Formats: sequence, C-alpha cells, structure tokens
Amino acid sequence: MRALRIGLTGGTGAGKSLALREFARLGAETISSDAVARAVVRPGRPAYREIVAVFGASVLGEGARLDRRKLSAMVFSSLRLRRRLERITHPKILREMERRIDAAHPGAVVVADVPLLFEGGHQRRFDAAVFVSAPASLRAERIMRRDGLSRRQAQSRMSAQWPETRKAALADVVIVNTGSRKRFLTAVREHYKAMALIAAAGGWRRSR
Repeated sequence: MRALRIGLTGGTGAGKSLALREFARLGAETISSDAVARAVVRPGRPAYREIVAVFGASVLGEGARLDRRKLSAMVFSSLRLRRRLERITHPKILREMERRIDAAHPGAVVVADVPLLFEGGHQRRFDAAVFVSAPASLRAERIMRRDGLSRRQAQSRMSAQWPETRKAALADVVIVNTGSRKRFLTAVREHYKAMALIAAAGGWRRSR
C-alpha cells in the first residue's frame, strides 16, 4: 500500500493555499510548492546561482537572498523571462516534491500544491487532480490585497495562466470558492473524507 497522491491546483487568488491548510488540519500530509520553491532557491543552491546569472544582482535583497517580489515583477512583465525562470526552477521543485511524496506514509492522503499542474502535464504524476476555482473578480480583489498590486497588474497575472474552464475540464475534482469561507472549507472537508476512505481501501489509479 502507498499513499494516495493528490495534486492540488487553482488560479492565483482562488483559495488554493487555504484549501491546502485545511487538508493539513484534517490529517493529510501536505506539500507546499511555495515552501519547496523557497528551499531550492536559497543562496548557494544551484537554482539560486542560475537565477542570479540570468537575471542579475538586481533581484537580490537583504542578505543576498532572492527578492521574490522583484523577481515576480520582472518575469510577469515578459513571457520570455517567465519561461526562462520556469526552466530553471520547475525541474528542481518537482524533483524535491516527488522526493517528499515518496516519503509519505503508506495509506496516507498526501496533497501537493502544484500551481502549473495542468500546464506542465504533471497531473499524470498523481492519482487525482483537485482544482480550486473562483470568480475572476474575486480572484483579482484577493491578489490586489495580498500582493499590493493594481487591478491591471492583478489581471495581468491572471491572464498569464490557463483559463479556469480549461483546467476544470482536466480536473477529477473541482472545488468552487465563491467567497464564503465556511462553505468552501465544508466542501474541502467532504472531499477529504472521501479521499481518506479511498486511501484506506488501497487507493485508486487515474484513468487519464
């Protein structure tokens, strides 16, 4: 028996991080891509050296650490630069996430937050893909509050991702977040109960 592997994704501002925290609270073994990304770009790591070589010292902040806000502003203004950053970081992030997934306890539900789950074809690495969806207006408001961006900047970030309808069509489970925290967390809990039962029974295997 191995762990049931769940890939969790959602558009920026949809509530994916909230869902991941709730899965963890309920007992799932969770892996945050953001935490893994921070680990692989620490000073001295290969990804760190490559990023500085490509983007220059202007993306560094206090203590010679990467200033993620500066780097984000740079790559979201250029598709070419964003693709370059992805080529540097994504393989390393995925390898570390897979290492952590492989270390999960047999019979556990392990939920990995993967922002580009469908764009990179990574859903095939998991037993099931869960997509968190939210209205575009709500997502924009959240991004503006969270990251201190203008509406235009928030919409630019959203438009850099695949349309929600395209990702929802590829997902095994879609959890809609319309802004009611209580309703959203209730939906997460219901899906977790089903996942825990499936994991206890030996898991499933995705058909696509």
